[in-house]
Amino acid sequence: MKIGNKDFDFGSHHVYVMGILNITPDSFSDGGKYTEKDAILKHTEEMIDSGADIIDVGGESTRPGHIQISVQEEIDRVTEVIRQIKDSFDIPVSIDTYKAEVAACALQAGADVINDIWGLKYREAEVSLEKASMAEVAAEAGVPVILMHNDHLGRSLEERTGEALELFLRDNPSRSAVELLSVVGEDRVADRVVWGLEESVKIALDAGIRKENIILDPGIGFAKTQRENLLTMKYLPGIVKRLDYPVLLATSRKSMIGNALDLPADEREEGTIVTSVLGAQAGCKMIRVHDVEKNVRALKMLDAIDGT
Repeated sequence: MKIGNKDFDFGSHHVYVMGILNITPDSFSDGGKYTEKDAILKHTEEMIDSGADIIDVGGESTRPGHIQISVQEEIDRVTEVIRQIKDSFDIPVSIDTYKAEVAACALQAGADVINDIWGLKYREAEVSLEKASMAEVAAEAGVPVILMHNDHLGRSLEERTGEALELFLRDNPSRSAVELLSVVGEDRVADRVVWGLEESVKIALDAGIRKENIILDPGIGFAKTQRENLLTMKYLPGIVKRLDYPVLLATSRKSMIGNALDLPADEREEGTIVTSVLGAQAGCKMIRVHDVEKNVRALKMLDAIDGT
């Protein structure tokens, strides 16, 4: 896959590393740390020197309980940062957004790939039918897309109300209501992840996004209970095999790790590294992390063992 001017060989055993750059005051792990130009460029350089293959720029926090910002505010946060990175470094940049208008402006600023936490299912088009959908923006630009599993079932079983179930059924029209309701329980989370991502792939292909430009993400930390997040990790080898697309794993410092270890966000790196190694062993082709250096070292160690 060509991302920017770099070739990513997802047919090899190599696992690529995406470094996280949050331009936000309220992200759960590094909110407010990277909002000034010097700090942004310094941290970007550090991630590149540590082995990052791509930088993921996000302008809106999606942590539990986050407050949605306006499209214009998100555009203002990310576009100049993307321009600065592209002017200063020879590295691909992804835009972490679920809003089509933000993605379009980010691409104009130099972004090379769209990382969509709603897997092309966000109903922005309902606000204004004149706006292009995320799928249309990506197809027209001809850029790769990362499609994450997400739905309206929430992070607890109590959130799976009648309204949530109606939205879940609406966003997965390729399967019957009987099939879909059978995977609402925690034990069937692997099927729900695969089916949801298959729906996102269908939207992508129908819009004209090329198959070779699609990467999938099982969505750890989104629309899943703690047990479902752990089961998604446990069943990851089977999920990757069933998807038949390159898979990105994004677990870095997330609540799944914090809940399991009873630790705050800034003390979850060891747990993150465990998931990164498990992701590589499961066949994931990319990991998205805050601490690039430590995760790159862990993957190199795995390579050394596997290569003997």
